[in-house]
Order: sequence, then C-alpha cells, then structure tokens
Amino acid sequence: MKIWLYIDKNYLNSNLLITNYSLLITNFMFDNLKKIDPKIQQLILDEIDRQNNGLELIASENIVSPAVLEALGSPLTNKYSEGYPKKRYYGGNIIIDQIEQLAIDRAKKLFNSEHANVQPLSGAPANIAAYFAILEPGDTILSMELSHGGHLTHGSPVNISGRYFNIVPYGVSKTDERIDMDELLDIALKSKPKMIVAGASAYSRIIDFKAFREIADKAGAYLMVDMAHIAGLVATGLHPNPCEYADFVTSTTHKTLRGPRGGMILCREKYSKEIDKAVFPGIQGGPLEHVIAAKAVAFKEAMGDDFVTYSKQVISNAKALAGALAGFGYRIVSGGTDNHMLLVDLTDKDITGKKAQNILDEANITTNQNGMPFDKLRPFVTSGIRLGSPAVTTRGFKENEMEEVAELIHMALSDFEKNNKKVIERVSALNKAFPLY
Repeated sequence: MKIWLYIDKNYLNSNLLITNYSLLITNFMFDNLKKIDPKIQQLILDEIDRQNNGLELIASENIVSPAVLEALGSPLTNKYSEGYPKKRYYGGNIIIDQIEQLAIDRAKKLFNSEHANVQPLSGAPANIAAYFAILEPGDTILSMELSHGGHLTHGSPVNISGRYFNIVPYGVSKTDERIDMDELLDIALKSKPKMIVAGASAYSRIIDFKAFREIADKAGAYLMVDMAHIAGLVATGLHPNPCEYADFVTSTTHKTLRGPRGGMILCREKYSKEIDKAVFPGIQGGPLEHVIAAKAVAFKEAMGDDFVTYSKQVISNAKALAGALAGFGYRIVSGGTDNHMLLVDLTDKDITGKKAQNILDEANITTNQNGMPFDKLRPFVTSGIRLGSPAVTTRGFKENEMEEVAELIHMALSDFEKNNKKVIERVSALNKAFPLY
C-alpha cells in the first residue's frame, strides 16, 4: 500500500511517498508520546512489529486502513455528546452531529436498513441493548449454543444474557454439522421463545435468514440476527442480508467489515425509539465520536468496488486454506466453508487446540483455540482451532499464499521441533512480501 502524506515543515517541509506505513509510524508519529511515556510508546511499536511480522489468522481480526486510523486518533475524542444528533445533553455538538449522522446514513444505505444506531461500543453491548429494547428479564430466547458456534452474548450462563433471560439452545446436526432447520422449528414451537437469535461466532456456512424468519413467525417470536462476523460479506452481497428478514440486526464494525473496533444496531423503523433508548440512556453514556467517525469512514470504504473485490477474495482464500489443509489430512468441520472462516478439528491428530495455538504462536502464525461441535474437551483446552482469512487478505494474500500457509501450519503442527527454523523463515518471507501497510 502506498500512502501520500504531507509532513509538517517541522519535520521535512515536503511531500513524501511513504511505502511502508510502519516506517511512517516509527519516524513521524508518537513523538509526544515518546517524551511523556516512552514505555507505552515502545510497547505500541512492539505491537506494530508483532502484527507486521506475524500471519494473522484469527477470524475476528482485520487490518484497518490509514484513513480509519486517522479518524480514530483525532481530537473528536475530546467531545462529550450524550444523546443523538440534534438531541444532545451537551452544547457544542454541531460538528459532531454531522459526523454521527453521516455514519448513520451510510450504515442504513450499506445494509438497506430503515434505522441505524452506531453508538454501541462493541458487539456485546449491541446485543444486550437489543435484548433490553424489547424483552423483559426472564423472557425466553432461542439461540445457538456456544459450543456449536454461538457467542457468549447469545445466552452463555457466564454472560449477563444467560443470567437475565431463559435461554433455550439450538445447535448443529451431528451428521453434517450444519444448523438443522427442521429441529430448530420443532424446538421453537415447543419452547415458544419471545426472540430467536440467528448468527454465530464459529459457523462457516451460509445462514438461511429467510428460513429463520418463517420459523420466528410460526413461533410468534421476534427475530434478531447477530451478523458481526459476516457484515462485510453482507455489505457486498456475498451473503444474504438479514435486514430483509430480521426485526433487529446487530454487528461489530471490525472483522470482515474492516472498520474500527465497535458495534451497531440496525432495525425496522417501528423499533427505532426502543433501540435508541436501550443504547442511551439504557446501557451507555457518552458515545465515542472518534470511533463513530472511523465507522463512517469504514462504511464509505465498504461501498467501493475495491471492497467487493476484497470480500470475494476473503471467501476464495478461506476456501483455498480449507482445501489445502484437508489435503494434508486435517478434518474441516462441516467439510468446508462458505464465508471467511473455517474450523479445524484436531481430534485425530493427538493435539489439543490450546497446544496447536501455542505452537503456531511460536511460528508467528496467530490463531485461536476453538471448541468443536460436540467437543469432549474443556473450553480452555478444546479439540481444534478456528482460522480466518480477512486480515491476510487485506495484506494481499491470494490462493497460492493460502496454500503455502496451510503447508506451514502442517509443518508446524506435525513436527515443529524439526521444522521450526524453516517455518519461521518462510513466514518471515511472506510477511516481507506483503507488509502490514
């Protein structure tokens, strides 16, 4: 990535072509931080170095653009703006109102939604706000079981959602490891939930939102979709759009959407007042307007043709990685992937997900241990790992590179002690060929 940047005359008084954004950060940023807190400055540089020299395969992570970074680091963080555009509890929000309204309008356009709230600090509070907008404590929610691919906020007993609501779980079939819609209908008719939650954090197949809508109607339930992982694919038409069918749609703004870490809620206009009240003053105070500005930038980027090309490559790369790993004898849950992620079951490899994650960390390949459907091991150990393609695709990887990544994973997991030098050298070569910025 090449970045034209005007450096203040106190630095060089000229236009420079910076070909390595990490060099820009090292030489021209954090100057004040270095004077005030050199320890934090050095740790930030160390983390930049770690990201630049590692293969990021965590499905929920991505690499934001320099434009998003600039918005995040702007003086907008100085402003308190409790309330909503033109309805604030503090003065001085004339400019802030325009910024947040841009983010709202772009989110609505991007996902063809009637209403958008861009204030949630992340996906978790977005989910909690959606629940409390329409439900009462003790109401029944039908949601995907965590061990089958759901999320903590979908009713895990260790999460506030599992403590305040009656959670009835559904999962995947043992035969094909996909959501069994017939079983889901049966559970819904028996449990009579007030809300059905679709969406997952570890499910690699297309989700049939139309079928979920039909089941929700038969059960007399609201339908909420958590599209945090697939939002970028939805925005580009590569996955069905839940806004066509759901009453409420929650999401993060990072992951496949490639924006800043944050959240949002989309809904039908008739629920807009309930949603807005649930976010503020319900569970949050002043929104982070520097993050909201960065969200607006990411939404604009996602409207471009380049982002469509990128999203197609994300899916192609995930498929290539899954196919190559299968070729090395690894079992891929459900037999493959339709989106940006895949689950690798290591049960027959005599290695736990935790151990695999640690080995790959040593090879500068970042993954996360993950439970498999019907996993017999504890959540902190697990039988497998979850892999994703968004971040390496942002760096420029294509199918050939993903096949090499699969080979490196295999070399590391099969005999890291023997192959560690070769693996680390090849990982380093890939990183140098595709720098972070």
